[in-house]
Amino acid sequence: MATAQRIDGRKVASDIKNQLAERVAVLAARGIRPGLGTILVGDDPASHSYVAGKHRDCADVGIESIRVELPATTTQEEIEAAVLRLNEDPSCTGFIVQLPLPAHVDTHRVLQLIDPEKDADGLHPANLGKLVLGIPGPLPCTPRGIIELLRQHDVEITGQRFCIIGCGLTVGRPLGLMLTRPTEHATVTLCHEATVDIAAHTRASDVVVAAAGVAHLVKPDWISPGATVLSVGVTRTIEGILGDVHPEVRTVAGRISPATGGVGPMTRAMLLMNIVEIAERTTATDVAPVVTNGHPDRRAAVVEAPR
Repeated sequence: MATAQRIDGRKVASDIKNQLAERVAVLAARGIRPGLGTILVGDDPASHSYVAGKHRDCADVGIESIRVELPATTTQEEIEAAVLRLNEDPSCTGFIVQLPLPAHVDTHRVLQLIDPEKDADGLHPANLGKLVLGIPGPLPCTPRGIIELLRQHDVEITGQRFCIIGCGLTVGRPLGLMLTRPTEHATVTLCHEATVDIAAHTRASDVVVAAAGVAHLVKPDWISPGATVLSVGVTRTIEGILGDVHPEVRTVAGRISPATGGVGPMTRAMLLMNIVEIAERTTATDVAPVVTNGHPDRRAAVVEAPR
């Protein structure tokens, strides 16, 4: 029985981190040390694990870590004050607020307080607006990681039919915007919980991105033979972490990115990329774009004047 080629996010992310370490060294030689800030509220084990991984990545490439950890009982005003402090902290190049926040917190209000120039996640309304308009700025990390992962595995994007399952703010909606830019020019179908017969859309697609957060949602008979499938959403169960794509899909797909070791490492690598690019833009540093396996990142070379 044929088995799909595995799309290895760990290898590509490692290559990107090596390239970023070189760019950080160039910045350091000019007296600039990029710094990533994180604001973590509460005791969610998954959130603590994610944030710890991000700071390990920072250490790997020479980026400073600024960690703000607050108890779950922290008030809205105290969280907002932490955001404002990082906005003003010159050692913090960019930062993220780890989601989810506790139920009593107005998440949108907190995120909108982030200085758009320090938005390491690329999800501030101002930066999403730049994405729509085609203006350079920080890009959402997971969608950017997905596109880079496809490029590095020679998956054709331009003119191809993409089906994205899930229209969340962190993956589905921004990925659809990015895939339809002139640099990608894919044809995109965005499915959600009200979509009638999602399987009909996935079967008609060259690339399927499952980001719904529903364990084993995508079955083998949902996939056209030879299609590329990326399992992005995950569900934590007593059986462990399960992806949105059923394991047997590998018997039909041509390429597959699993729930672990696929898009996840790329998301973290793109967070570092955003931090380095913010530092380069802010200082008008002329640094060559990342090139991994012969594929340049066309956005990495964009340099804007200091603000």
